[in-house]
Amino acid sequence: MNHWKPADVHIVNHGSIVLFHLNTAEATQWVKENVTKEAQYFGTALVVEPRYVEALIVGMAGDGLEVRG
Repeated sequence: MNHWKPADVHIVNHGSIVLFHLNTAEATQWVKENVTKEAQYFGTALVVEPRYVEALIVGMAGDGLEVRG
């Protein structure tokens, strides 16, 4: 039986912005602990400028979150 589980974070690139869809409580908590309070959200997705994407992916993955794009 295939038990598909979504990644903790799913990234969607929209060109001038990148959305980090936070799919788990662990991902949401990570953002609360590691991203500035001035962060912007589109629904439950963290809005990220392209220049910060790589650092966020490295940090999230380094702390054990599964990040897919």
